[in-house]
Amino acid sequence: MEIHLNGERQEVPENLTLAALLDWLKLPLDRVAVERNRQIAPRAVWNQTIVQSGDRLEVVHFVGGGTEDLFIGSSVR
Repeated sequence: MEIHLNGERQEVPENLTLAALLDWLKLPLDRVAVERNRQIAPRAVWNQTIVQSGDRLEVVHFVGGGTEDLFIGSSVR
């Protein structure tokens, strides 16, 4: 079936939950946020929410990195 994922058309299998879709996309469940049809989808409902044809999903993947000591000893002017 066809959905819109981050603004692009995407073919995905039918009857996937949001959690199963993220797994199918190989995205880490602990580092993403999902908006479905302009509403934030709370993580607590991902396993019960079935993705429907035509859904508009925005998936944001959080990436960590850097070090905390980059600013040690530096001053802001």
